[in-house]
Amino acid sequence: MTECSLGPHGTATLVYYRHCVSLVRALQERAARAQPASLVVESAGWVLRHSPGCSWWLSSVLPHRDGSLASRVSLVEEFYAEHGTVARFQMTPGVCPPSLDGLLASRGYRLESPVSLQTSSSALVPAGPLPVWVEDRPTSAWFDASYTMHGGDAVAERALLSRVALPSAYARVVVDSQVVAVGRAVLDTGWAGLFGMATLPAARGRGAARSVLAALAAWAGGGGAEGLYLQVERDNGPALRLYARAGFTEAAQYHYRVSCG
Repeated sequence: MTECSLGPHGTATLVYYRHCVSLVRALQERAARAQPASLVVESAGWVLRHSPGCSWWLSSVLPHRDGSLASRVSLVEEFYAEHGTVARFQMTPGVCPPSLDGLLASRGYRLESPVSLQTSSSALVPAGPLPVWVEDRPTSAWFDASYTMHGGDAVAERALLSRVALPSAYARVVVDSQVVAVGRAVLDTGWAGLFGMATLPAARGRGAARSVLAALAAWAGGGGAEGLYLQVERDNGPALRLYARAGFTEAAQYHYRVSCG
């Protein structure tokens, strides 16, 4: 954890660290509610998710509680084997049991997909240069553009969006009658998560993504969410620069452990 690392000494620092760990866990659990898998099973505090046809991270485990690790890992492996896929764990230092990462490595799990969890204030995001349509549901114009940019299984993605029970915003920038950038936000207890940000290659560098980000931040603020969070791959330089200019800073880093079996 970058911003939440322990200082040299002091009770206040330890309390702050524990607060940060609690916040990171809560944000990751909000993200799971904003992207609800088709099958969710809780087992002794671990959340097992399976969502065929959707983005791969929706079929991963959130191992956010301590306990008997070896037996729990075996149960996870059995669960995913029954559903015809490999076991995948979302691993966040400080949030997950401290010895779990090493245990998974010893069982042959490979480390993949380092991710940055970032936060900002909805009031800090500067306005964008382009007009943005913001609606409370995924219209055909929004969904078709998002599907073109992201790909995947259209039926599964529509079903995922239909499962989102929380207040949502779907933003799109239209240039010359074409949707060139999209994103969505989900409001959850004082925070808004940002998801599905994408821009057509031909429209990049013209402020389309900045405009979507600003519109979603304004919507979040209007809904009472002071805090914003998002998750971005740590090797995605253009996205990291976009979010840094919007005031986002890293709250935590995490990665995935994926079974080779």
